[in-house]
Amino acid sequence: MRNERAAGVIYAAAAYTLWGILPLYWRLVESVSSTEILAHRILWAFVFVAVIITATRQWGDVKRIASDRKQLIFVILSSILISFNWGLYIWAVNSDRIVDSSLGYYINPLFVVVLGVLIFKEKLSFWQGIALGAASLGVVIKTIQYGGVPWISLGLATSFGLYGAMKKFVKTNSMTGLTLETAVVTPAAAAYIIYRQISGQGAFATKGTGVILLLLGAGVVTAVPLLLFAKGAKRIPLSLLGFTQYISPTISLFLGVFVYRENFTAVDIISFGCIWLALVIYSMSQVGLLKRKTVITGNTSQNKIEDAV
Repeated sequence: MRNERAAGVIYAAAAYTLWGILPLYWRLVESVSSTEILAHRILWAFVFVAVIITATRQWGDVKRIASDRKQLIFVILSSILISFNWGLYIWAVNSDRIVDSSLGYYINPLFVVVLGVLIFKEKLSFWQGIALGAASLGVVIKTIQYGGVPWISLGLATSFGLYGAMKKFVKTNSMTGLTLETAVVTPAAAAYIIYRQISGQGAFATKGTGVILLLLGAGVVTAVPLLLFAKGAKRIPLSLLGFTQYISPTISLFLGVFVYRENFTAVDIISFGCIWLALVIYSMSQVGLLKRKTVITGNTSQNKIEDAV
């Protein structure tokens, strides 16, 4: 049992570490437009997971979900949301906005709590209310600094949170879900790649072998962390899994500040400080270190984490 738990921590930490260093990968192909990178990520992710689905003989589950009209609607919505999330993240990374993107994923767990209250009628505990208040203060400070809404951070948090909520209604595992989601948008992605090639602007026509191989590998870097995460999620409790999810935005933040030298001002420190305080309070309330007046029912947070890609 102890070995299983240790293995689960390793799998989950490895998954979130890989997600955290993704900016390094997207920066290697920054000479390609963000839209085309997204199209390649969708196409080759579908190809990669389709091979896995074939090898593990899971096409029956794929057909079962696809034939259920109600679940198919949620798959389509999930596909649109995750495609938007991927595209915005790639654009942010290659536009020197890694710090903003990391803030988005710090906010996300708290946004999921809000969705749980609004959509699934879950009850908010006293300490979770305090956490949301601290996080909101951080967003307000960031808004004042920008002179406008921090749309990258909120866009990533919102799209990923809603994506997790949609996934709650689809009764399948993460790999089958990813297969269906990428299948929905693969025709559009393939058509865009073909259009770029025909017009002479596509990466396959204008870039070197290294960039082309990295674009082909986009499917692998999308699916491998998901596979590792699935293995980890089965072996460790949600409370422990919840702590590991902060590995990813923390790595991204350090990359943005120390590797790519993005601005991180005193105002950013205060804003992030509010978010970090909120996450500490939220995490402590989840594992019972802070006494709660009410208990959240349901498992919205688990679904959000379990289906992160």
